[in-house]
Amino acid sequence: MAGHPFFYEVRNEFYKDSQGVLLVYDVGLRESFDALDSWLAEMKQEMGSQANMDSIVFIVCANKVDLTKRRVVDEGEGRLWAESRGFHYFETSAQSGEGINEMFQVFTRTQTHTPHTHKKLISSRPQAFFSSITDMCENGGKRPVSEVSVGFTKEQADTIRRIRNSKDSWDMLGVKPGATREEVNKAYRKLAVLLHPDKCVAPGSEDAFKAVVNARTSLLKNIK
Repeated sequence: MAGHPFFYEVRNEFYKDSQGVLLVYDVGLRESFDALDSWLAEMKQEMGSQANMDSIVFIVCANKVDLTKRRVVDEGEGRLWAESRGFHYFETSAQSGEGINEMFQVFTRTQTHTPHTHKKLISSRPQAFFSSITDMCENGGKRPVSEVSVGFTKEQADTIRRIRNSKDSWDMLGVKPGATREEVNKAYRKLAVLLHPDKCVAPGSEDAFKAVVNARTSLLKNIK
């Protein structure tokens, strides 16, 4: 998921009921390794004190191990961080494919409650899947042009146009003034899925997505 602070309002919708987590860091970037603790803290906060973290499968991926000359976090340090917390640890490379098949095999095999169809989807092309994840991380949470299908739907284009012409936050989310928190959140989630920059390549999608996030935040502040 995109790591920029702006996308927190999207990330926090996906923590609930997590069954498996991939924590990926760049072995050549100390800051990405140091950030692992903050990701765990955010996840625990969003899942709540009643969440059973022990039931979640955690995989730590030390990525870009093919770039040996620029490595600043060695295997021993990464492995210690992971295994001291009871997490699985793998040395991986999205470029060469090193460690990725094995990592996904362990990841899916240990998730006893994950539907079989989801396991098959993830493990059918593990290197391509993992490479797209790391590409998004390196590109500010957006998929690279080479990974994005050309074109967009009429619904996406019409929605962006409607948001641009909205007169206020209620109109932007498509809810009536006085709507409940649940109605606001439901409308927001629908628009977020439709317009998220990871999925929508229509011109103006990023600005429209930001406007939707800001509209939701503004409305929720005023709803008791």
